[in-house]
Amino acid sequence: MTTAVRFDAVNFRPGKGFAIEGLSLSVPEGSIYGFLGPNGAGKTTTIRLMLGLERPAAGRIEVLGSVIPGAATAALARIGYVPERPHLHPFLTVRQSIEFHAAFHPRFDHRWAAELQDEFGLAPNQLLNRLSKGEMGKLLMLQALAQRPDLLVLDEPTDGLDPVVRRDLLSALVAYVADHGATVFISSHLVHELERLCDWVGLMDGGRLVSEMPMAQLKDGVKRIRLAGPVDALANPPFSVLSRAGVGDAGGAVWVVDGWVADCGGWIAERGVRLEAVDDLDLEDGFVERLRARRAAR
Repeated sequence: MTTAVRFDAVNFRPGKGFAIEGLSLSVPEGSIYGFLGPNGAGKTTTIRLMLGLERPAAGRIEVLGSVIPGAATAALARIGYVPERPHLHPFLTVRQSIEFHAAFHPRFDHRWAAELQDEFGLAPNQLLNRLSKGEMGKLLMLQALAQRPDLLVLDEPTDGLDPVVRRDLLSALVAYVADHGATVFISSHLVHELERLCDWVGLMDGGRLVSEMPMAQLKDGVKRIRLAGPVDALANPPFSVLSRAGVGDAGGAVWVVDGWVADCGGWIAERGVRLEAVDDLDLEDGFVERLRARRAAR
């Protein structure tokens, strides 16, 4: 598997009380990689390391074949970036902002930028300080896409936007990826949004990567199971137990498990325990259960 982004055992401490420790992740080329985590988990710090805006204390970062931060200039020429907070000059017009941005990117597609401007309903003479949050989000996405990047790095790109604007931005993103085979690294805490969009996911908490896997594996592997019988017999199961709850005095339990496959039911039955139900969890519930289990272990 060819990777567009790779972190190997990266350490970074921006200040007291928080640190990125031993961070290793791999973003497959051509994937839409969802980077999930609660606020303060280290998602934006990871992105800053990826873009060469911070220098790691240890470890190696490689982006599009360039080692970061040493060869960041070569990588950044091929990256479209939408930051969490707008960074554009407020006294430029929409047209001026696009022209200014284009001057730094030789691959900038002016024709497509004009098409996106019409599609997003952005008035060319509107001052940026008069744009709504949704309009600013559209302009940032327009500028990033019109660079024709090989990698799009998006930090909470739809946070606080209304559903119509989110749909417009994500539709343009998906269309670009489908047409050009670009890689997308999208950071968000909006779990349901990424569930529909991404094919890979990394879960971040407290400066550490909790897990990383294909989206289908994450969704299919987390289950809520109801057991009846002597659950003490289920020692060393072939899955991880994220949480346990007892069910009355007659024995039995409700467990949330990770790594569930079809053969697990047979393993349980062989130990004299009845599997009464296996329920799917959506991505958000599975994400929350994983974080709870990790924090409880810590």
